[in-house]
Amino acid sequence: MNITYYGHSCFGVNVAGKNLLFDPFISPNELAAKIDVNSIPVDYLLISHGHNDHIADAGSIAKRTGAMVICNYEIYTWLEKKGVTNIHPMNTGGKVRLDFGNVKCVNAAHSSGLPDGSYGGNPMGFVIESSEGNFYYAGDTALTYDMKLIGEYRSINFAFLPIGDNFTMGVDNAIIACDFINCAKIIGMHFDTFGYIKIDKQEAVSKFSRAGKELTLMEIGQTISK
Repeated sequence: MNITYYGHSCFGVNVAGKNLLFDPFISPNELAAKIDVNSIPVDYLLISHGHNDHIADAGSIAKRTGAMVICNYEIYTWLEKKGVTNIHPMNTGGKVRLDFGNVKCVNAAHSSGLPDGSYGGNPMGFVIESSEGNFYYAGDTALTYDMKLIGEYRSINFAFLPIGDNFTMGVDNAIIACDFINCAKIIGMHFDTFGYIKIDKQEAVSKFSRAGKELTLMEIGQTISK
């Protein structure tokens, strides 16, 4: 799998020949100014919840690419009103089989208002199952005991976890989450974009290392293989 970081919590993952994009917040993000949002290839667009810093570019990307949007029902109806037509609504606990593998929706402890102030439904995370491996995209969440269910449900090769604290769990809780999901290889997200979530990156990596875990902090625009 190839993974490209587009800033904040937005990642592109190429798996089984398909391009997945998670939580697109690119054009309003000053740190991602060098990213051309109109050049990103997308076959599936996965939205964890309705906050603007996760959904800002969803409508424009969906219309440009024709990608299938996977999201909760409330976001489905919101995007539909904006003219997006290729949407697959889901909810926590559900799973759908697609041509690259499976998408399983799991619990996230957060809130979910849409940019216009309307109700955004329940936030979610995603477990992606494929022939190339499995990974967990947590979305915005606190540390929850429900994460143990993910570790018991599937063997996870790597996970995207928020580490910025304040609005989500921070580094210390993310290390505990590693044990809950039985996965020691983590890609950090939801950090540094705003003043509230600035972190000491060197300290974060060191803390993970001392706990016997691996934290990868990608540069915006960087692509790695997993």
